[in-house]
Amino acid sequence: MVPDKLLLTTPNPIEERLEALRELFPEAFKEGRLDLETFKFLLGEKVETGRERYGLSWAGKAEAIRAVQIPSGGTLRPRRDQSVDFDTTENVIIEGDNLEVLKLLQQAYHGKVKLIYIDPPYNTGNDFVYPDDFREGVRQYLRFTGQLSEDGVRLTTATEQGGRVHSRWLSMMYPRLQLARSLLRDDGVIFVSIDDHELHNLRAIMDEIFGEENFLATVLWQKKYAPSNDTTDFSYTHEYLLSYVKSRRFNEQGKAVATLKRMGRTEEQNRLYKTRCTQRLAPAWLPSGPARP
Repeated sequence: MVPDKLLLTTPNPIEERLEALRELFPEAFKEGRLDLETFKFLLGEKVETGRERYGLSWAGKAEAIRAVQIPSGGTLRPRRDQSVDFDTTENVIIEGDNLEVLKLLQQAYHGKVKLIYIDPPYNTGNDFVYPDDFREGVRQYLRFTGQLSEDGVRLTTATEQGGRVHSRWLSMMYPRLQLARSLLRDDGVIFVSIDDHELHNLRAIMDEIFGEENFLATVLWQKKYAPSNDTTDFSYTHEYLLSYVKSRRFNEQGKAVATLKRMGRTEEQNRLYKTRCTQRLAPAWLPSGPARP
């Protein structure tokens, strides 16, 4: 069936969430809008009302959240002249701004993707250019953090700018991870490459978006085998892969059900394992005579 009208913008994820809440808590909606006081009352003791609470916050987070809600008016155009077996292939390469593309994919692939791998900028100190509306300069960062008034007057004598680099990186990552999660099916998994610069922030932001209970592992992989001669203190030879499942399943005993298939051991690995166990269990023979210092 062909729809009467073709949507010219991507769906608003907020409307989808509100619709889900409306089905669960219809009494919390008054005149078509969510009544927060009624919603809190319905949730009872499950609502956190304290002024201080645990969570991740940075300058520009509100703008990053709004970036998810802004619908895209773009469209994907096929390039048959650059394609191979266009009508029969099952593979697609999409070139474009990844935030816009993730929004455009929602309508066709929402909740259908099994695996996502992301290799984002590592924020190594270079001045990355992010095309999003919420990127900010030093003065904008100082305003976000309350160190500069709207009139440009400094409100503190010792201004701090170090968090600006982390804030811009987090604002770039947040909407993209939110949209990536929407694409995953319930048992879908996501892997994100990262190094030491933003590992801690990536873990925190993914815990917030995917939920701590859906964390699978931090995989460490060795990217090179020779030390670098131009580093200070340590030569970094490794990077990380953070992995999450969209919705972890649990059995009746409350134990997590495996999401990924476990790799089996080779015969060589089994042989080494048995050899080492035998060596550890072998009796220890001590030499006679006085003990050595």
